[in-house]
Amino acid sequence: MITKDKVTEIFCIIDEFDKNLNGELKKNLHLPNQNGNGKRYRNRKGRLSESEVMTILICYHFGTYRNFKEYYQNCIRGCFHKEFPHAVSYNRFVELMPCVFCKMMLFIRLYAFGKCTGITFVDSTMIPVCHNVRRYFNKVFSGLAKNGTGTMGWFHGFKLYLLCNDSGEVITFCLTGANVDDRDSRVWNVFTKVLYGKVFADRGYIKQELFESLFGQGILGSFMA
Repeated sequence: MITKDKVTEIFCIIDEFDKNLNGELKKNLHLPNQNGNGKRYRNRKGRLSESEVMTILICYHFGTYRNFKEYYQNCIRGCFHKEFPHAVSYNRFVELMPCVFCKMMLFIRLYAFGKCTGITFVDSTMIPVCHNVRRYFNKVFSGLAKNGTGTMGWFHGFKLYLLCNDSGEVITFCLTGANVDDRDSRVWNVFTKVLYGKVFADRGYIKQELFESLFGQGILGSFMA
């Protein structure tokens, strides 16, 4: 269970980042204050600030909750009600989450990723978006989610590739459709931008062309059975 002091520390870091980013956007990004019909855009602040929303999302990964709804209702609106006195309902919070997606990704990219140490591990995990039976009826990720196979069999969705150093820190990631092969050059073109030294992977990554490509860039691939 994450402590209240840790929550406060994370919030302060995120809030400082958010203020600096908003300042830069205000100086360099000139957005219209009204739409095409001449109606002014509303810019009213919500009950929860964007910094608070991002803090809640990040702190979720420090706890033991496997269900975000349970975490939000029992932890944020329960144990941490003093830290987040203006916490909205769960349904409203779900609506606010997409609003901070870009800022959250930028924050994670700048502050949360580790550095390559010369010893790196790579693996992928399945992200199914629906049950296989419903794949033809899924509309949320229509055109993006693909059919693919993994260690647990066939699924419909995406693949998340993670590159981690020997301290367990995520160095970078790559999100693809489920039909992309683990040895696809497009995935490894992303990884080799931050890779050096030795990379460890399971036997699903064994491919002569991939080994030679990595070796040509000074990276030694070690594939485990």
